[in-house]
Amino acid sequence: VQLQASGGGLVQAGGSLRVSCTFSVRTFGSYPMGWFRQAPGKEREFVAAISPSGRRIVYADTVKGRFAISRENGEMVYLQMNNLKPEDTATYYCAAARSARSDFAPKVSDDYDYWGQGTLVTVSS
Repeated sequence: VQLQASGGGLVQAGGSLRVSCTFSVRTFGSYPMGWFRQAPGKEREFVAAISPSGRRIVYADTVKGRFAISRENGEMVYLQMNNLKPEDTATYYCAAARSARSDFAPKVSDDYDYWGQGTLVTVSS
């Protein structure tokens, strides 16, 4: 089981970026997926999560209305980030949870079992 995040980079405030995560597992569609981020000197924080069915999606208040999580039930999960702000600068991590609940989209990092290596997003002012 392996997760690989990609798509980070440098973008100006107000711009957009999409980060992607591949999940190498046969039954990808059965896993809740989430995005977390960690800024330098700060704790890791929840960003967004999507249930295996795709019917349940949750966002952190700080990104609601600007970010969108989606998944292709082959092997990809995306985080579209619009109207980026300097405070969005962080390393973004994708994660997967082992759960049989089709509408489970956890916000707590302890609920996740697999983590990618992270991709750095830098937003300049």
